[in-house]
Amino acid sequence: MSARNDALRTGLRGSAFLVVTEQHTARHMGSGQRDVLATPALAALMEAAAQEAVAACLEENQQTVGTRLDLTHDAATPVGMSVTAEAELAAIEGRTLYFTLTARDEQEIIASGRHTRTLAATASLERLLQKKLRQMKK
Repeated sequence: MSARNDALRTGLRGSAFLVVTEQHTARHMGSGQRDVLATPALAALMEAAAQEAVAACLEENQQTVGTRLDLTHDAATPVGMSVTAEAELAAIEGRTLYFTLTARDEQEIIASGRHTRTLAATASLERLLQKKLRQMKK
């Protein structure tokens, strides 16, 4: 599977941004008791940054799917504060893409990690999902 114009290369960067609201909190998401940015919300933001890093390089019939996420969430971020996640494509092995990740709020770095995504043909992925749904209905 090839990416557009062979533009997929290490060093590509992407970012994603959010302002923490009640829906992003640990209390709301069930991952804790505080009104601070929940680790699951942070994980989604970091995955979004990785997708952004390579989005312009993908063919129309391609997408990436997350297959592994290893992160440390080192500091709490309260409601109302903004968070920016950044991803850099660190390595490519066939269809597998490896990213380094960082996230910071308005005061400090709050998280870092690694993320793996795999290039997938959109039609193939859809066929697998439809097969699974048909099997579920039996």
